[in-house]
Amino acid sequence: MPNDDRIHLIVLYGGQSAEHDVSCTTAAHVLRAADPAKYRITPIGISRDGSWALDGASQAALAAGPDQLPGRLDPVGTAVSPTPFLTDAVESSPHTGTTVVVPLLHGPMGEDGTVQGMLELVGVPYVGSGVLASSLAMDKAMAKQVLTANGIPQAHSISFRANEITPGLPGRLAEELGLPMFVKPANMGSSVGVSKAKTVEDVRDAIDVALAYDEWVVAEEAIVGREIEVAVLGNLEPRASVPGEIVPGAEFYDYADKYLDDGSQAVIPAPLSAAATEEVREMAVRIFRTLRCEGMARVDFFYEEGTPEQPGRGFLCNEVNTIPGFTPISMYPKLWIASGLSYPALIDELVRLAIERHGRQRRNTAR
Repeated sequence: MPNDDRIHLIVLYGGQSAEHDVSCTTAAHVLRAADPAKYRITPIGISRDGSWALDGASQAALAAGPDQLPGRLDPVGTAVSPTPFLTDAVESSPHTGTTVVVPLLHGPMGEDGTVQGMLELVGVPYVGSGVLASSLAMDKAMAKQVLTANGIPQAHSISFRANEITPGLPGRLAEELGLPMFVKPANMGSSVGVSKAKTVEDVRDAIDVALAYDEWVVAEEAIVGREIEVAVLGNLEPRASVPGEIVPGAEFYDYADKYLDDGSQAVIPAPLSAAATEEVREMAVRIFRTLRCEGMARVDFFYEEGTPEQPGRGFLCNEVNTIPGFTPISMYPKLWIASGLSYPALIDELVRLAIERHGRQRRNTAR
């Protein structure tokens, strides 16, 4: 029988964003991989309307054996009130750090600092970045500004708000960024709301699609290059995984290609020279630190190699995901497995980092 000193993991999944389904799938695999000898797990599902529920069905399935869990959790069960539930969990812990929240909430209202702020107020350790890094990385427009100010190379882009759109904007974007281009909501992930626009009329339509998810829109030049991803893990001394390369199965690495069709190909480690491998790993850690990330993040790049006649710009930062997917075909766990860290060991390390960060913050804020 497991010891009473197991760490209590409260796993949050679902959420109110368009990435709800991805989160439900991610949570099932994390629950299946967590060591029951080390952790007492409480799954909390968050519905699309923001209601919290103690997922007793998944808890019972997990108790019967990890193989009894479904491939996708369903955020239903006994209703709970977020703050009182978390406060009770912290107060009932025998000592600080024995309750850790694992927010597996992709996109807005979960990955953007909102939930992290609540967890800070409750005073419970949680996996992943804090409020600032979470909100900054989620907002692609602001992240680009910060990275640019710190000399991180990126694709050329223009950001604008809904009230700034004029009839002539699509044409101006085409002139300044060229065609084709990508248009995306600033605050969203998993390629939700992203369009590849090949004509000015496409740009106009793509802006409308992006506005369905956020009032801020990012228009970005289309890069002809390879898609390279690096997983970063750590707090004060982050380390980078081996890089991986995504070979899209669709015209670009869209939502269906990531989660539904499995048409893309992940090449791990990426076929890069030793010098390029070291460069992109160092860049990933630098970006992680620049945005003040902690715990985990996946840093995505374009690699524009160019030709002898027209040299490319090398590695260009695309975006940073502070709660990357953990599905079976997700790159973050795959990259660490290829780097020698198993899925269960990755979970252990993330929990350890959460407790370490929480203890450090408590010392820094003690008066």
